[in-house]
Amino acid sequence: MNVVSSGNDGRQCIASRCVRASTDPERVIVIARSWLGTPYHDQASLRGVGCDCLGLARGVWREVVGPEPFPIPPYSRDWGETGPREVLAEGARGMMREIAPSEASPGALVLFRMTPRAIAKHVGILTGPDTFLHAYERL
Repeated sequence: MNVVSSGNDGRQCIASRCVRASTDPERVIVIARSWLGTPYHDQASLRGVGCDCLGLARGVWREVVGPEPFPIPPYSRDWGETGPREVLAEGARGMMREIAPSEASPGALVLFRMTPRAIAKHVGILTGPDTFLHAYERL
């Protein structure tokens, strides 16, 4: 698996590019930015209504690519802490081509590990060389 350190805080990321070669990265970014202001809502994926980080990626996918290839089963807020399986990464690999972080460019989906040994449990969309768009809950 290709991972890259994204800073001195130990976070790491995995980058994925959509399988469809016709996917325009600029269109991905424009659509992703149209989700700005959508409230955080666990397991939701509706622009303007609510989304979590996975819901943002799912919603952008539907607008750019079309219907999701398989239903996403319900998941809990601690899903990434309840077992060793890379559920998020496995799902992404089923729909996208994994790329080396050095290949990541705006429009790519990025999966994050919060610590080097943790499983990937957060996702965002690159919007620039050093910026990304994601959904998170303010606590």
